[in-house]
Amino acid sequence: MSKENLLDAIIAQTKLSKKQTTKQRKIVETAVKLFAEKGYANTSTSEIAKSAQVAEGTIFRHYGTKDNLLLSVILPFIKDALPAMAEATFSEIMIKNAACFEDFLKALIKNRLLFIKENKEIFQVVVKELLYNDELRKELQPYFFENIMQHISKVITMFKERGELIDIPSDTLLNMIFNVVGSYFVSRFVLQFAYSDMDEEAEVENLVRFIMDGIRKPSQGM
Repeated sequence: MSKENLLDAIIAQTKLSKKQTTKQRKIVETAVKLFAEKGYANTSTSEIAKSAQVAEGTIFRHYGTKDNLLLSVILPFIKDALPAMAEATFSEIMIKNAACFEDFLKALIKNRLLFIKENKEIFQVVVKELLYNDELRKELQPYFFENIMQHISKVITMFKERGELIDIPSDTLLNMIFNVVGSYFVSRFVLQFAYSDMDEEAEVENLVRFIMDGIRKPSQGM
């Protein structure tokens, strides 16, 4: 799951779509294949048009911009595939890392780190759109809440009941964790701030330690 390439999955789904015209399907299939082969940033709309054998104006007429073209295939995919993707991811992590919350958190961050690295350009486009597009944010928010945030909230509640985490509402703990981890991913992959020379493993260890120092329940002897 962590190494899944979204573009490969989107190509397969696009071929099954019946919601688009033949020309639109050709544009989308061609665009996604070129994005996968050359990278999103290195693929121009003129290249997409040439490979799809349509006028570049046809792409602009249907989609407006290259970002919108990418979003037009990503959003339906997210809505259709997110529930199964989330279920598979959390099942995999919980089976292997349910001993304590720190292990679960570390495994979750590593899993999503690999996933984002595999789909860096898609992540960049989606995050930038979410930052500036209120309508898109409102549209996607329920999907992320129902399929991701609720999963994490249940895990938090479970470990809180075991006495590992401080006794504050699970939603509050979830927001604290999401804000820290989300900021890390955005600064690393979207804003692309320069990081120190420490390796990725050390980065994750430091991030998890920082979070756990804030939410771990103090031992009775302290």
